[in-house]
Amino acid sequence: MRISVGHLYPEYLNIYADRGNIAVLDRRARLRGHELEVAALSVGDAVRPGEHDLLYIGGGQDREQALIAPDLAAKGPAIEAAVADGAALLAVCGGYQLLGRGYLGRHGDSMPGIGLFPHETYAGEKRMIGDVLLDCGWAGQTLAGFENHAGRTKLDSGAKPLGRVVAGFGNDGQSGYEGVRVGRAIGTYLHGPLLPRNPWLADWLLSQALAHATGGEPPELEPLPDRLEAQAHAVSAQRARDRGGRS
Repeated sequence: MRISVGHLYPEYLNIYADRGNIAVLDRRARLRGHELEVAALSVGDAVRPGEHDLLYIGGGQDREQALIAPDLAAKGPAIEAAVADGAALLAVCGGYQLLGRGYLGRHGDSMPGIGLFPHETYAGEKRMIGDVLLDCGWAGQTLAGFENHAGRTKLDSGAKPLGRVVAGFGNDGQSGYEGVRVGRAIGTYLHGPLLPRNPWLADWLLSQALAHATGGEPPELEPLPDRLEAQAHAVSAQRARDRGGRS
């Protein structure tokens, strides 16, 4: 089965090796006999609903986010339509912020968001940096990663977070939650990159993308020998626990 991936702004949003998430998805798809076909979608490129089974956007510094924000806002209706049509989506850090309703800077400057995710982000005085561990009760799993963001993301009442913060800061350092879920779309601050140490989430995304490709239900993927991935997760999770909870 061919899985079509639209990678948004890969030349701008690739801080902390976020591009590595695509490499993980490609490897895990190929080990199961599927083909990942990745298309770069940059400034001026159209997003066509129904064309991609999975959309991905990574994180970047403020300058890069500001450069792509107007173009991303113009793509917003098409991205929302693609997700409504059943495409999976993963957004990391800066991409996560801009898929909400926008980012308000400390000096009144702002970047538009597309409104896919039910949240708003504003700049804080202190950066929130370090290893993170989440309890994702909806999946019965944990996520481990690395965060480095000044933005404070406030979820709307009733919004579904990606996970509960076991250690680290999360969305805002106060709510105790990190990330967001909207159908098959996920947003998170976790870098590192995220998927090499959290193979269950990579497989969840692949399963959702395959469901979109086939028009059926998400398939149960055959297990892979994830010994190294499990070790990476354990090391990252322990570093987060050693922080002693949220600061």
